[in-house]
Amino acid sequence: NKMALKEQILEDLKTAMKAKDKDRLQVLRSLKAKLQEKEIAERKDGEATLTEDQAIAVLMKAAKQRKESITQFEEGNREDLAEKEKAELVIIEEYLPKMLTEDEVREVVSKKIADLGAEGPQDMGKVMGPIMGMLKGKADGGLVSKVVKEELSN
Repeated sequence: NKMALKEQILEDLKTAMKAKDKDRLQVLRSLKAKLQEKEIAERKDGEATLTEDQAIAVLMKAAKQRKESITQFEEGNREDLAEKEKAELVIIEEYLPKMLTEDEVREVVSKKIADLGAEGPQDMGKVMGPIMGMLKGKADGGLVSKVVKEELSN
């Protein structure tokens, strides 16, 4: 029985505090804060607990922000800052579901295109919706869209 994502992060936060692991502590604190913000935003009457999907979405957004920062820092020749973001990204990715490789995405996409009878680039919208639904939290959106475009152009 796998612990819920948020519980896992809170547990690991305690461990990191005891271990005085500053970098990990900083990342986990920031993730905890983001999860709490999301909970408050979702709160209807009284208690709000995030679904596992919502928690994963929060972490994926955090990972995406790190990736964007890495790109910006590398373009600005700030390797030191890029390295710090990369280290944080590694920690965040430990909590995310294993992402699909490009080949695995391509397999899902080409099967779906066949199922939907999609013909060419004009069917991109028709294909993207169902695919993103299937691959949500399992594959990077940019990668999915690139693969769909390629598959529809063939």
